[in-house]
Amino acid sequence: MSIEWPEDISASLENFISYSGYASEVEVMRDALAALQRERDLASLQEGIADAEAGRIRPWKEVKAELRAKYGHERR
Repeated sequence: MSIEWPEDISASLENFISYSGYASEVEVMRDALAALQRERDLASLQEGIADAEAGRIRPWKEVKAELRAKYGHERR
């Protein structure tokens, strides 16, 4: 796959590669995407912790019983 970057981004990537130790744009983008995913994962965890601390969670047994009652699915 070939990506044509706008001039400012291309210049920034070339600059970054020249002083960062990365060998290519692919390596930079791979690490950048991984960092973005970690950031999203962390935000999700923080949201879950905040929900738990605020009491916005329910016990799994309660949710499971509600789903079974609603959908009539029995244990296998």
